[in-house]
Amino acid sequence: MHETIEALSTPVRQPEPLIGLREPLHCHVIGVGGPGMSAVALLMREMGHHVTGSDVRESEVIEQLREVGIHIAIGHDALLVDDADVVTFSTAIPETNIELVRARELGIAVRHRSGMLASMCAVTNAVGIAGTHGKTTTSALLAAMVTASGLNPSTIIGAELLGHGVGARYGDGSLLVIEADESDGTLDVLPLSSIVITNVDVDHLDYFSTFEAVQECFLRAAQRASQYVVVNIDDPGSAHIAEALHGDKRLVTFGTLPSAVVRIIATSTTNTGLEIELHIKGVGYTCHLPLRGIHNAFNFAAALAMAISLGVAPQTACDAVEGFAGVARRFTERGSYGGALLIDDYAHLPAEIEAAIAAARSHPSRVGRVMAVFQPNRFHRIATMADSYADCFRNADCVVITDVYASGTPRIEGVTGELVVKAILRSNPGTEVVWAPQRSDVVAAVSPWLAPGDVCLSMGCGDIETFPDDLQEAQS
Repeated sequence: MHETIEALSTPVRQPEPLIGLREPLHCHVIGVGGPGMSAVALLMREMGHHVTGSDVRESEVIEQLREVGIHIAIGHDALLVDDADVVTFSTAIPETNIELVRARELGIAVRHRSGMLASMCAVTNAVGIAGTHGKTTTSALLAAMVTASGLNPSTIIGAELLGHGVGARYGDGSLLVIEADESDGTLDVLPLSSIVITNVDVDHLDYFSTFEAVQECFLRAAQRASQYVVVNIDDPGSAHIAEALHGDKRLVTFGTLPSAVVRIIATSTTNTGLEIELHIKGVGYTCHLPLRGIHNAFNFAAALAMAISLGVAPQTACDAVEGFAGVARRFTERGSYGGALLIDDYAHLPAEIEAAIAAARSHPSRVGRVMAVFQPNRFHRIATMADSYADCFRNADCVVITDVYASGTPRIEGVTGELVVKAILRSNPGTEVVWAPQRSDVVAAVSPWLAPGDVCLSMGCGDIETFPDDLQEAQS
């Protein structure tokens, strides 16, 4: 396996020098309102450091950060970094940003978000939740499980937790549950003691170029972990990691296969979510999860496998999630329109879309049809993957596709959401699919179609989040 890694010449982010975090310092966070950067800012503040930040617009997250004493400027200003000990930024921030330029001119330590996360991991027992799908929900579930067992973990989760706000908190410093993102090489530099790999699918080919390179990134991370490696053996993309670690005492598996340490025996939908039957080392458990969709049974099993590895009793872990409030933008009910239920979801890859539509069809309030509204994300992703979206909408009664949300990526001539529309129609000619590039087009397409008992599921990781609000405003 090590020879395979070298032969592939996969991109590997080089680690930056660690920042010493045992003494108080001034950390300035550029783009502090983003879900990943707000988590860094909040945790640094709770660790006792002086934190400042900047962003281009106000938001609820920025208000939450201000409430805990983080000074945030709206608009970028080079003078903001003058007193900082370290300045941190994400991949979304260009190298020409005036605060970055100023920090480098002054010789201030500058760290990519991955470098700051690595520094945080280095001072604790860090458990990383990695994988193409399900990282955020699995991270939140694991945090709930270990907390119920009496542990006091710190968390860095890349989304808001419903009922808690920004997905970061500082515990007692002995354990960190961190969402470990592979998209820009962050996973390559985190010093993790343990890792969960939920699954491995095709994505981020602008960084990795090939799916094999994606797989090798996860394998490298698994090989570096010193304590536990939790792997989904049902998923073809991650099963090879379990094969590479066969016989390794660090390996803990989950899935439906008989060999899984945490084995899902059956799942059923209820009025409140899922009932999951499991076997753990031959002992049966029935757990109730207030989330929808079979994919969340796997997220639950992933978190459970790591929790029991860390010493949490299985029943304690099951009981801990019965009141789980969920994560923002993960199948979040957003009110109604004309008697139809509106649901917002972060799904932006084919497998996620298919899973979200299946969850919508199982919702107890759905007595009518399902409309899927999808906002494609990132020009390079759609340029390389448009055809892969051809069949993931099959279980929807009507599909509305918007134009591409850039997420800070450069436009590519000829790449629009219409590529997804054409892919759907080529594979499924009878599909009712609407090309609605602008938000006003989406509202116009959706509003006359919906009827009482229908479900409208809007999906994507861009500003489609506000679509339920736009639709409800049009109704008033």
